[in-house]
Amino acid sequence: MSLEQLSEKLGVHLEPQLLEVALTHRSFSYEHPGTPNNERLEFLGDAVLGFVVTEYIFHKLSDLPENELTRIRAAVVSAKPLALVAETLGLAKHLRLGRGVAKQSNGRAMLNLMADAVEAIIGAALVSHGLDAARAIIEKHIYPLIDDPGNLLANSDPKSTLFELVRNRFSEEPNYELESAGPAHDLWFTAQVSFGGQVWGSGRAATKKQAEAEAAIVALVALSNA
Repeated sequence: MSLEQLSEKLGVHLEPQLLEVALTHRSFSYEHPGTPNNERLEFLGDAVLGFVVTEYIFHKLSDLPENELTRIRAAVVSAKPLALVAETLGLAKHLRLGRGVAKQSNGRAMLNLMADAVEAIIGAALVSHGLDAARAIIEKHIYPLIDDPGNLLANSDPKSTLFELVRNRFSEEPNYELESAGPAHDLWFTAQVSFGGQVWGSGRAATKKQAEAEAAIVALVALSNA
């Protein structure tokens, strides 16, 4: 897929040169001095995304209190949902990364890189065509994430979602137990989450935070089937 085809898929025409900048990580610029990167566009796109999503959920989810709207907004603009949008658009093959970053980027790191690129593209649309164009991209590719706010919250912020469910159903808080294994340069963590007198989920990841998030997701699935 060419940059022109990507632009068509976005639903807003962006000049290939500007779109290429939106897909350029600073590590690529470091290896190719003088090449602009997407940090400024990402900064702009992040602000536009937050504003447009806030306006949308304020009207769409009119029955929800402020704290729930805040959680949903944070979920929509978090790395995982935006990376899913990037995957649907096929951005990964167009990202311009430095050799070291390209070699090391996997898992959470790649999620962040793709999410940043989505925000940079939104910023590029604003710069090129104004707020309506940026809003059009958000409407087409990001609004659908809000159609199921419960699923969105569970996938982007599973620990908070589990906390609320457990507190309401069991009148207690989830308890996470962590164990680590492996050498210092390749340490992995295993987390178990328990409540109601039993273990409901476990997860394994390279960071404590991600291991607990994986355990929370397993617990949410188990609760839904209980």
